[in-house]
Amino acid sequence: MPYSASAPQSPGTTHPRPRPRWWTELTLLVLVYAAYSLGRLLARGDVSTAVDHGLAILRVEKALLLNAEHPLNRLFTSTPALGIPADFAYASLHYLVTPAVLVWLFRRRPARYRAARTWLMLSTVLGLAGFTLLPTCPPRLLAAGHGFVDTMAQYSSYGWWGDEASAPRGLGAMTNQYAAMPSLHVGWAVWCGVLLWRHARAPLVKWLGAGYPLVITVVVMGTANHYFLDAVAGAAVMGLGALLTRPALRAAERVRAAARTRSGRSPTSADRSPAAVSPPSPAASPVSSSAASSPRAPSRASPRNGPVVSGGCETSAGERFPGQRARTGTTGTTSADDTPATAR
Repeated sequence: MPYSASAPQSPGTTHPRPRPRWWTELTLLVLVYAAYSLGRLLARGDVSTAVDHGLAILRVEKALLLNAEHPLNRLFTSTPALGIPADFAYASLHYLVTPAVLVWLFRRRPARYRAARTWLMLSTVLGLAGFTLLPTCPPRLLAAGHGFVDTMAQYSSYGWWGDEASAPRGLGAMTNQYAAMPSLHVGWAVWCGVLLWRHARAPLVKWLGAGYPLVITVVVMGTANHYFLDAVAGAAVMGLGALLTRPALRAAERVRAAARTRSGRSPTSADRSPAAVSPPSPAASPVSSSAASSPRAPSRASPRNGPVVSGGCETSAGERFPGQRARTGTTGTTSADDTPATAR
């Protein structure tokens, strides 16, 4: 999968962008999920059309010998030890594991978080488009003659969900039960699995991440909530979202740069001038060149020979500074440069 976990850097930057603020991320995710939930409700199509789509998918699977829903559903229906945990997994794991992986990335892998969050949101929007364009009746809502049993309704006394949907009792009308194609239960599980496999350090966590999408695929078919092709479509939606992640991040970076420019926070023309970027060379500055050629210009201290105490002024042999005393010793008079006279 061509998903790249790190966000692209803006031109001229050498360091990764800082981790986003948690409250802005929480607000963004809540708004996106609220828009997704509202979109699911508004995407309700004609029930007869949704049933026709479901039956068409079932016929294609039978023709391709991919009809695994019937044997799995019979197994979960006849074995409460499998059916009840599967119902709990279907009703809760995508609400628990997906946010947990997001928080883990935010705290432990901040350089990977932006791309992962963008991938998840893009894929969710693509799934919403699928619900709108192809409303599909899940197997559990087909007529009883098609051989499916709604395990969520069969084992509803063990959970918090009602007979009509996996939503809490009394809130079944708040969900779109004909949003089966694609299966975002499987899609989000693929997202979690890829990220855990790529970025977790513990081998056990990696293998749990790899097995999570497979378990969810079995769960959604055994509970009669999705067809096998729904699961395939969910994985395909995540693949398309991965392809669009990097272009989306680049577009968002360009929008942020344009917003900074309009708000006046972009560098000014003086800041962008060569003089502001790098100090002028001595040859390019007439002041510095003249100062360097002037005999009065003090020379810089040499780290090897030490500073020139006289500040650049020298005396000839036998010459003294005004007010300087001549010292005498046993070998003769010494001059101002403390060199013995006999030595000269």
